Amino acid sequence: MVRLNKYLSDAGVCSRREADRLIESGQVSVDGQRAVPGMKVADGQEVKVGKKVIRSNTEKIVLAVNKPAGIVCTEDVREKKNIIRYLKYPIRVTYAGRLDKDSEGLLIMTNDGDLINGMMRARHGHEKEYKVTVNKPVTQDFISKMKEGIRIVDKEKRLDVATRPCKAEKLGKYTFSITLTQGLNRQIRRMCEALGYKVERLVRVRIMNIELGSLKPGAYRKLTEQELKELYEQVKESQNAGISRTS
Repeated sequence: MVRLNKYLSDAGVCSRREADRLIESGQVSVDGQRAVPGMKVADGQEVKVGKKVIRSNTEKIVLAVNKPAGIVCTEDVREKKNIIRYLKYPIRVTYAGRLDKDSEGLLIMTNDGDLINGMMRARHGHEKEYKVTVNKPVTQDFISKMKEGIRIVDKEKRLDVATRPCKAEKLGKYTFSITLTQGLNRQIRRMCEALGYKVERLVRVRIMNIELGSLKPGAYRKLTEQELKELYEQVKESQNAGISRTS
């Protein structure tokens, strides 16, 4: 038997944390009965999220996807332009880290819930690199302030936080690259706004060891064996480092 949240995670439905929320909200049933937090399921039992029957997958799928602008990182079926519907992949996969609707570029999509959990933990500090185009000339002062960290204040969202120091480099008159190790909501856009700039285009070009490369907008590919090996090793190393720090 396996815990229900792990079953849903392994089936590529969502992360374990999100699975717990689905269970608590009454959206998950087992053999026709409402599921409860912490319960376990065995082979042969019918698990549903809403009206959809969920079947576990043994094959681990990990994809690099080039998300176009306008596509939404959500599993909400009410959103016509959600990434799941757009991708139409024959095996259920979900995203490991969002891009906002207006942003584009690299997404990792997988049915491996443990990989999603490992990649998503902010304390692990996994790198994500972006190429950004703004509405005014990029100055060295702008780059220096971005690298040092920006205080983001949004009273409506009850947000008051300083971003972590990061890597940033001027690429052209209106373009720069930035590498983050955290994932605050619309972080780069908010950082730029705090310095009087507006983002015109934002493309994620790398997540950890996986690069967007020449992948065309809307296209996807399976990761190579070498990419997978390095990705899983990085996740494992960061998890082990986290355990050692807290032990």
